[in-house]
Amino acid sequence: MDDRRTSSTDADVLVAGQLFFDAVFADLAQGPVLGQEHWTPHFAWTPGGIANFAIAAARLGASTDVVAAVGDDELSGLCRAALAREGIGTALLHRVPGWTIPVSACMGYDGDRAIVTGGTPSPVALPELLPAHGGRVAALHVDETTAEWVRTSGSRGLRVFADVGWDATGTWDPALLDTVDGAYAFTPNDREAMAYTRTDDARTAARVLAERVPLSVVTMGGDGVVAVDSSTGEEVLAPPVRVRAVDATGAGDVFCAALAVASLEDRPLRERIDFAALVAAITVSRPGGASTAPRRDELVTWLAANPAAAEPDRYGFVTTGLPAATAGPAGSAR
Repeated sequence: MDDRRTSSTDADVLVAGQLFFDAVFADLAQGPVLGQEHWTPHFAWTPGGIANFAIAAARLGASTDVVAAVGDDELSGLCRAALAREGIGTALLHRVPGWTIPVSACMGYDGDRAIVTGGTPSPVALPELLPAHGGRVAALHVDETTAEWVRTSGSRGLRVFADVGWDATGTWDPALLDTVDGAYAFTPNDREAMAYTRTDDARTAARVLAERVPLSVVTMGGDGVVAVDSSTGEEVLAPPVRVRAVDATGAGDVFCAALAVASLEDRPLRERIDFAALVAAITVSRPGGASTAPRRDELVTWLAANPAAAEPDRYGFVTTGLPAATAGPAGSAR
């Protein structure tokens, strides 16, 4: 691995985790069938994994740095270049000679997506790459290795928006929830939230998770979002933004990134949740995963063109005053 180290970052949003090269096949009529070939005109490649957070945040105007390992292969080079074109800071990407970035085939059909990934996870533990200081908010997929960094994040003035990966073992060990201690927000989907809390509905799961973090947010796909602010006792049950889901790849990551950006200024919880839901809905209505996340100046135009997508007057705050652009100009490389 190269010996570059950056001990701090001045970005508003710091994203950290596993980076992938995503090949996205969207709007398939059905899932793959052995012995058959299926075509779709809706195809894209994009940096995936933690890059979904970074791309969405940068497009919404937040100065953004990404922390991840990359290989010395050509696909790693493509991902690095794509992130730089988005204005995302790449100084915290650490090259690992001899390692190849994992490749994910993301296949979207029946309103959801299936993923097949080839390769091996990063050989470098994420805590070895995380900066000691800097940033206003951070977004990362947490596990046992990041628990200490997350636990002490508040002492550094950092708000962590935490997520967890899918548990392929099916055990859903509640002990994993210890890794979000110290985080500001936890944003699992409803299946994950109910599995970890051993509850039967998303609202109950959100309330249980709010006992661990100040802000518990459970996404429910086409059923909307439930959020609980444990510091105020406020609960929000937000309906979905009505769109045809073409590609759900990275939807949860995009939602979390938009929520983090909206939280950079003091806005009501309902507006922060609605803002994130809007950004995620626009993204899933397009093929290509996070590579199709909307830019800040697209939101008003999209709402005007899709008046039936949301409840009347739900998004007045978007048309009258978006979450403030942050210090670093969007699209500027640092």
